Amino acid sequence: MGLFDFIRELGKKVMPGNEAEEIQADITKLLGDRVENLSVKYDDGAVTLGGLVDSQATKEKVVLLAGNVKGVAKVDDAGLSVKPAPEPPKEPEPEFTFYTIVSGDSLWKIASKFYGNGAKWNALFEANREVIQDPDKIYPGQVIRVPKASA
Repeated sequence: MGLFDFIRELGKKVMPGNEAEEIQADITKLLGDRVENLSVKYDDGAVTLGGLVDSQATKEKVVLLAGNVKGVAKVDDAGLSVKPAPEPPKEPEPEFTFYTIVSGDSLWKIASKFYGNGAKWNALFEANREVIQDPDKIYPGQVIRVPKASA
């Protein structure tokens, strides 16, 4: 964000000489664990902030809390970083995939293709018992579920 201007003569009153400590105490009290390693420096109307916040909204609130203090004319938030947003949880991989049977397929061939072992054809049959009544009677265009190979 950068450097923000405030009206120096307006805002919350603090004890002269104690500006940094009181601003830091207010931010810590009001925003608590949303701010880490907060540092506040005050020098002749200019506040410099440092630390780590949980969001852009929290960063903006920290700037406002620091700037709306009598005697503060400028707030520099360049040292205040926003934590990267956590990655959304990955969707679990499906436990199966769909396969469309083509001419010449058999459950043995399909098991060989997906599992590297045709003898595992029964896993396909069991996973599709409602769709395949007879393991010897599958047809091109028929779609079946292929369970992921067990580790």
